[in-house]
Amino acid sequence: MRIPDKYRQAAEAARGFMPPDEGLALYETAAEYAHVGPIAEIGTYCGKSTIYLAAGASEHGQLVVTVDHHRGSEEIQPGWEHHDAKLVDPGTGRMDSLPFFRAAVAGAGLEEHVIAVVGASKDVSRLWRCPIGMLFIDGGHSEEHVVCDYEGWAPWVAHGGALAFHDIFADPAEGGQAPYRVYRRALRSGAFKEVRVQGSLHVLQRTADGIG
Repeated sequence: MRIPDKYRQAAEAARGFMPPDEGLALYETAAEYAHVGPIAEIGTYCGKSTIYLAAGASEHGQLVVTVDHHRGSEEIQPGWEHHDAKLVDPGTGRMDSLPFFRAAVAGAGLEEHVIAVVGASKDVSRLWRCPIGMLFIDGGHSEEHVVCDYEGWAPWVAHGGALAFHDIFADPAEGGQAPYRVYRRALRSGAFKEVRVQGSLHVLQRTADGIG
C-alpha cells in the first residue's frame, strides 16, 4: 500500500516528531482499520500524524477526530528539548499549535476528512460515545496523561479495531517510560494483541472485552 505523493509530502513538511517510516506505517494502519469505524487521535500538535491518518481514512470515506488542547504538552514547553519558539502566541505568551495544524491539514487537502476537537483529552473522553475503528495515543507522555488517554479512550475501540501507541521504548535510555508501561498494560489486559511494530510505533488489535 503506497501513500499518494501529495499526502506524503504534506506530512513530511508539517511540524512534528513522526519519522517517515513510522508515518507510513500509521497511514497503512489507518487504511486497514478505517472500515471498522472512525479514527480517533489523541495528541494533534501541528498535524503531521493527522495527515497520515486522514490520508489512510480517506480511502474508505472515513473521518479522523483529533483531540488536543493545543497549548502543548510538558515536553514542548519553553526550556524543554522539543520546544519550538515559533509556536508561542505573542499575544498570550502561551503555546498555540492550532493555527499550524489547520494550515497543514488544509495544505494537504484533507480538511473534509478531519474533525478537530480543541480540549483536554480527559474532558473530551467523558463525552465520547462512539465505537472507534482505530485509536492513536500520542498526547502528553507523563504517566498521568498516558493513563488518562488509555482509560478514557481504549474502552471505545471496537472489536477488530486497532489501538496504536507512539514513542514506545523498552530502554529508558531511549525515551520516557510512561507510554511503554501503558502499552504493556494493554497487552496484559488480554483485550489486545500486538499486530505490528515500526520503530517506536506499536499497533495492537482489539480481541476481547475489558482493558485492564
